[in-house]
Amino acid sequence: LNLYLDLHLSLYTLDDLQIICDRYILFLPKYCSEMNPIELEWQHIKKDELAGQMFEDELELAYAVINGVEARGKKGNYSTKRIKLRAELVT
Repeated sequence: LNLYLDLHLSLYTLDDLQIICDRYILFLPKYCSEMNPIELEWQHIKKDELAGQMFEDELELAYAVINGVEARGKKGNYSTKRIKLRAELVT
């Protein structure tokens, strides 16, 4: 089980998370994208799904990213799921 959280948005403290997850929590160094597995996926989405496209606005870009994530999931034969964050967690 891998758990990636933005602790700035988390309602838990680090100690709470270690108890709940029964895992050690290690922080990635700042600006170290090669150690963050999601960066490889973003690279493929940009290169394979969004390359050469122009977007009229942020909403159109957002839908293109959603479609790109779903397309990557189908190609890789893994499921994708959209979640909605509670408004009070988003700054």
